[in-house]
Amino acid sequence: MAKQIWKGGNMVYPVPAVMVSVGNKAGQTNIFTVAWTGNVCTNPPMVYISVRPERYSYEFIEETGEFVLNLTTEKLARATDFCGVRSGRDIDKWTECRLTREKAAKLEYAPLIKESPVNIECRVKQALDLGSHRMYIADVLSVDADEAYLDEKGGFRLDKADLIAYSHGDYMSLGEKLGSFGYSVKKPAVKKGSSANSKKKAANKKISAANKS
Repeated sequence: MAKQIWKGGNMVYPVPAVMVSVGNKAGQTNIFTVAWTGNVCTNPPMVYISVRPERYSYEFIEETGEFVLNLTTEKLARATDFCGVRSGRDIDKWTECRLTREKAAKLEYAPLIKESPVNIECRVKQALDLGSHRMYIADVLSVDADEAYLDEKGGFRLDKADLIAYSHGDYMSLGEKLGSFGYSVKKPAVKKGSSANSKKKAANKKISAANKS
């Protein structure tokens, strides 16, 4: 199949669609939606967001160096879009979207969004001006996980949260699980009573009988 050659652009999709909550030293808070975000480092844990300087929340981050990444779900899809297309200069997004502020565990100014299944508390470590956006590379100070997604063994089942992603202008459901990390190289487990297991047992019996004779 032939491929068209397009000019360079942002085509790494899908990407996370997160609501970022911020606060300033005067006690004001805001929410804005970011798709340019991701992991940077495992140890120490670090993430990034890229923000246009003209956005209202840019001033909050510049002042405090804090922000919270709030993962989004199908139930939060409309709020996620709204917080990306309306400015906190004009309206209170918390009220408009019926979202609840919660105090962060490690941050002083930026609050959490209670309705989000996971809140990632971040403090800016480095800022890079790269063109249209300023990239904030941040340390992850705390992860707040909703106990509603813990299974009976204490494992966190984020796959049950109905997370969404952003893909070339559209919000998408992440869909069904296809496999776990490393599944492509794992050997299938032999079930008890399977034909392979039975053949192995039969072979062992023949060897045992031969040794006795």
